[in-house]
Amino acid sequence: MSLLDLVKEAGIVGAGGAGFPTHVKLAAKAEFILLNGVECEPLLRVDQQLMALFPDEIIKGFEGAGRLVGAEKALIGIKEKHKEVMAILKQRIKELELDSFVKVKGLKDAYPAGDEQVLVYELTGRVVPEAGIPIEVGCVVINSETALNIYHASNGKPVTEKYITVAGDIPQRMTVKVPVGTPTMDVLRLSGIKNFDDYAVIDGGPMMGKVMNSIDGHVTKKTKGLVILKKQHNLIKRKTTTLEAAKRINKSCEQCRMCTEMCPRYLLGHHLQPHKLMRVTNYGLQNQEDQKMVYLCSQCNLCELFSCPIGLFPKFNNQYLKQQLMENNIRFTRVPTSYTARKNREFRLVPSKRLVAKLGLYHLDKPAPMSDVTVNPEIVRIAHSQHVGAPAIPVVTVGDHVTMGQLIGKIPDSSLGAAIHASISGKVVEIEKAYIAIRRT
Repeated sequence: MSLLDLVKEAGIVGAGGAGFPTHVKLAAKAEFILLNGVECEPLLRVDQQLMALFPDEIIKGFEGAGRLVGAEKALIGIKEKHKEVMAILKQRIKELELDSFVKVKGLKDAYPAGDEQVLVYELTGRVVPEAGIPIEVGCVVINSETALNIYHASNGKPVTEKYITVAGDIPQRMTVKVPVGTPTMDVLRLSGIKNFDDYAVIDGGPMMGKVMNSIDGHVTKKTKGLVILKKQHNLIKRKTTTLEAAKRINKSCEQCRMCTEMCPRYLLGHHLQPHKLMRVTNYGLQNQEDQKMVYLCSQCNLCELFSCPIGLFPKFNNQYLKQQLMENNIRFTRVPTSYTARKNREFRLVPSKRLVAKLGLYHLDKPAPMSDVTVNPEIVRIAHSQHVGAPAIPVVTVGDHVTMGQLIGKIPDSSLGAAIHASISGKVVEIEKAYIAIRRT
């Protein structure tokens, strides 16, 4: 069986949070394959630790993916500040005799260096077109945990586990490996917090993650971090602001352009200008061609949580306008052109330490070491849809006994999707619209 088939059967998706099925990415042909080990979200620590703990596996998985897409070069992107990890990777690449193909490149400690399009530019100097994807400039990008999963797939092991950083205003910060489908509460309790009544939890990083409406969910292949903060923390208050309140506050916009001047996509040469979109909403402007630029927003949240000097909500506004356009079936149409990064870009990169301070997280920006704590949930609930594309179709029935790694959901015919597997051995006790539940035996 080919590596591509093994990756498909293993149910590998983007482990960095996007969840795009990896077998689809690796079916392309590319000049570059890039490893995103930047992990630019504050407080998250998964990728940097995996590269230090499993360098051979990640390098081999990355190399295999690179050979699969026919890449001429395989570039690992990692922040320069992780000197020890960079040294480990370089040494292992040399000893594995892959240094003619795989290279390690350091990036500045800035946000959002891990944005896929920013990473492509930093590593290759190429600009992904507006509303485009990396393959359009000859690049395929995968996450470091995804590369680890590719290595496991090459040895017949599907995705049944997920690495998660538990961070925030808590006694015990850690990074832990848990079965996919583990109750979120089982992971949160590792923080040392017993009563969560006064706390809110961000699913993902502080910048792009969302405040969970309920902490009774379950871990998916996309879960990367759980950031626990007091409900009165300013970041939680801003993230839970209602759309109507944001629109009201946004009427104070002075058109200073800071949201645009600091926008990572604008600085890459794209036409996205959030200050103009604020103007559209505040003044009821109807030019839909101008509004279409909202589709270029990556929702990195820099405009909203760092750039705006008076604390407005440009990203909220972008989301609002995008929803309006989608409801009217109005889509972005790219005008053929070449793109050049703006000349002042290098002077407008946002240092991570400044960002962390602005978010009010400076005192919480501490290590979250890899833990050997074992999490053995009695029941796991494995979502049919934890990836981009169609939900997996169950291939088991209630009452079936399954073993860890067994296929329990397949990709629908002729659809984009990813397979799902049992993350523990046990009995299938529920098959609902959203998930398959397995009780440990």
